[in-house]
Amino acid sequence: MEAQEGGDPGEQTGCTPLEHPSLFINRELSWIAFNNRVLEEAMDTGHPLLERVKFLSIFSNNLDEFFMIRVSGLRRQAAQGVREAPPDGMSPARQLAGIHRALEPLLLCQTRLWHQDIVPELASHGIRVLSHASLDAGQQAALAGMFMAGIYPVLTPLAFDTSHPFPFISNLSLNLAVSVREPGSGKEHFARLKVPTSLFPRLIAVPRGGPETTSGMEETCLVFLEDLIASHLGALFPGFEVSEVYPFRVTRDADIEIEEDEAGDLLTAVEERVGQRRMGRPVRVEVDASMPDSMCALIGRKLGLPASTFYRIKPPLGMADLSFFSSLDRPELKDAPFIPSVPDVVSGRDSMFSAIRERDLLLFHPYESFMPVIDFLRQAARDPEVLAIKITLYRVGQNSPVVDALLEARVNGKAVAAIIELKARFDEENNINWARALERAGVHVVYGLPGLKVHAKICMVVRREKDGVRTYVHMSTGNYNAQTSRVYTDFGFFTADPQIGADAADFFNTLTGCARVSSFRKLLAAPSGIRSGILSRIDREIVRHKESGGGRIIFKLNALVDRECITALYRASQAGVKIDLQVRGICCLCPGIEGVSGNITVTSIVGRFLEHTRVYYFRNGGDEDFLVGSADLMPRNLDRRVEILFPVTDPGICSGLRDLIIPVHLSDNVKLRVMFSDGTYRRAIRSPAEPVKNAQEWCIQHRGEWQHDPTAS
Repeated sequence: MEAQEGGDPGEQTGCTPLEHPSLFINRELSWIAFNNRVLEEAMDTGHPLLERVKFLSIFSNNLDEFFMIRVSGLRRQAAQGVREAPPDGMSPARQLAGIHRALEPLLLCQTRLWHQDIVPELASHGIRVLSHASLDAGQQAALAGMFMAGIYPVLTPLAFDTSHPFPFISNLSLNLAVSVREPGSGKEHFARLKVPTSLFPRLIAVPRGGPETTSGMEETCLVFLEDLIASHLGALFPGFEVSEVYPFRVTRDADIEIEEDEAGDLLTAVEERVGQRRMGRPVRVEVDASMPDSMCALIGRKLGLPASTFYRIKPPLGMADLSFFSSLDRPELKDAPFIPSVPDVVSGRDSMFSAIRERDLLLFHPYESFMPVIDFLRQAARDPEVLAIKITLYRVGQNSPVVDALLEARVNGKAVAAIIELKARFDEENNINWARALERAGVHVVYGLPGLKVHAKICMVVRREKDGVRTYVHMSTGNYNAQTSRVYTDFGFFTADPQIGADAADFFNTLTGCARVSSFRKLLAAPSGIRSGILSRIDREIVRHKESGGGRIIFKLNALVDRECITALYRASQAGVKIDLQVRGICCLCPGIEGVSGNITVTSIVGRFLEHTRVYYFRNGGDEDFLVGSADLMPRNLDRRVEILFPVTDPGICSGLRDLIIPVHLSDNVKLRVMFSDGTYRRAIRSPAEPVKNAQEWCIQHRGEWQHDPTAS
C-alpha cells in the first residue's frame, strides 16, 4: 500500500503526529484488498462449485460499480486539479496509477481461475462451457437455426468511417469490434456490433442430445452469446470478408449529481439523471487481450481515452454475467439451504405487540427469520387499535411485502408516512416506482432531505391501548428488504421503550416537517450526533482504563475511514485500551504499529453471507455500552447521511452479543483474515489441534441460541 513519504509524523505536513499520512491506508486500495478477499472465496474449493462461480460474478460486479463511482470521481478530481488529499496524502493521479497496478494481477488471477479451474470443474459435473468452434456439425446447425430465427433480426452492425460517426457505446454494454475487408480492393472497414445481453441470456444452451453424466443427468452445454454471434458475422456483412473480431466493453461515469437547490421536483430530477447514467463519460475500456494495438488506439481516439484506461483481459469480458449459473437447477453444487429460526418469544403468538411489550427483541438475520418484521407491519396494518405507521425505505426490492403492508394499512384507514430515499444508488428507479405507488394510495411520501441521504432504518407504530397510546419501534442495521435479509447478516431490534418511542417521533418530525432536533434521549443520529457520540465514548474508555484498567473497545462494521475516529482509536491504543475491529470492507486504520496502534487488531470476514452488521461495544468500566445501527465510520455516513445508532440495554440481548455473537466472529479461523499495518491481509492461522471455527456456519447450526431471557433463570 502506498503512503506519503516523509520524516517524523507531523514534521512536514503541519498535522498532529496521529494524523500523519503514513498512519492511514488509502481508501481505494483498501477497497481493492477487500475485493481481492471476494476473489479468494471464488478460489476456495471448500465452497460448492456454483457458489465459487457466484463469488467470481460478485468480484466483477463490485469492480463495475467501483469504476462507475470511485474511479470516475478520481478522474473528475484529476481533471479539475483538486488539491485536497485524503488522510493518506495520495493525489488523484497517484491513486489512479495505484489502482491500475493493484488490479492487473487480480484480473489475471480472475481469468486464470475461470479457464484453468472453474471451467474444467463445471465440465466434470456435466456443465460444459464450450466455444462455438468446438461443437459438432449437428450442434452448430441447431444453433445456426436458433441464431437466424431469433437473434439475427435484432442485431444492428454500425460502421464507423469518414461518413459514419463512431456509434455511442452505452455503459457496461458488451460489443464486438469487427474488421471486414472488401474482396476485390482489400480495403478495410470497421464496425461495432452491440451484443444484446438485455434481450438474450449471456450463455446460450446448446440443444440437448449430448451424453449423460456419470450421475445419469444429461450434460448441459453452453456457448457465450458473443461467441455465437461472432461465428455468424458473415450473415451480417454479406459481400465482405470478416477478418478480425474482438469483444470490448466500456464503463462510464454513473455517479448521479443532482443540484437539489435547483430541482423543483426531486422525483423528476432523479428520474431524469438516472436516464442519463448510461451517457456518462467513459472511464474504463475492457478489451480482448489479443486485440491489436491499432484497434485499441482507434477505440481510444474515438472515446477520447488514454491507454491507461484500457484493460486487456482474456475473454469472457463482463464476468458479472456469470450470475447466470445461479439459475441452474443443480442443488448439489450450491450451499445447502437452511430454515431461519423464529425466536420463542414470538413463535406461535398472535400479537407481535404483546411480545415486544414483554421485552426488547433482537433478531439476527439471516439466521433468524425476517418474517417477524413483516408480521409486525401486517399486524399493524390490520389492527383496529393502530393509529399510524412511519417508516424509512432505502432499498426495498421488488414484490415487497413491506410495501404491501403499508398499502394495506392505508386501505384500512391508518395514517402512513414513508420516507423514501430516491438517491439510493442503483435503486433509484425502483424507489421512484414505489414512491408513486404509495402516493397513489394516499401515503404521505417524503423524498428525503436536501443534501443528505436518509440511510437510517427505522419504523414506528403508534397504537391505542388500555393504559394510553404506546409507540412500538423497529430499527435495523439493514434494509426493509425480504430478499437481502436472506443473504446479508443484519440485526433487527424491536422495543416499546417510551424514550426511544419519543425519539422516533422526534426523528420522523425532522424528516417530514420543519423540526430541528439536535439531540435525542437515547438515539444517536447523524449528521449531528454519531461522530461526537463515538468520540466521547472512546475518550470515556481511555479515562476509565486509566482509573481501573480493563479498557476494551470492539467495533464490528462495514467500513472505517473517518480520520477523527481513527485518530481517537490511536489515542485509546496508546493509553492501553485493547481494541478489536472487525471491518468487512474498507479500513484506513493501520493496526499493529508500536507506540501508535499496538493494541489494535483488525480482522475481516468474507464468506457465504455479506457481513453487514454494525455494533459498537465499550466496556465502560463494567457498565457496558452497546450501540447498534445503520452507520459505518465514514465521512459520508457521519456528515452527509441521516443515520441512527440505538442503545441495546436488555441484559439477555447484551449477554448474547457479548458472550456468543461477538466472540464467535472474532475467533473465526476459516473465513477470517487478519490485517497488517501495510494494508495487506492474511488468513487466520489454525493449528492442527485447534477445532474449526467458521462463524457463519456456527450461526447456522446454533441459530437462536443467543436469545437469552434473563428472567428464565
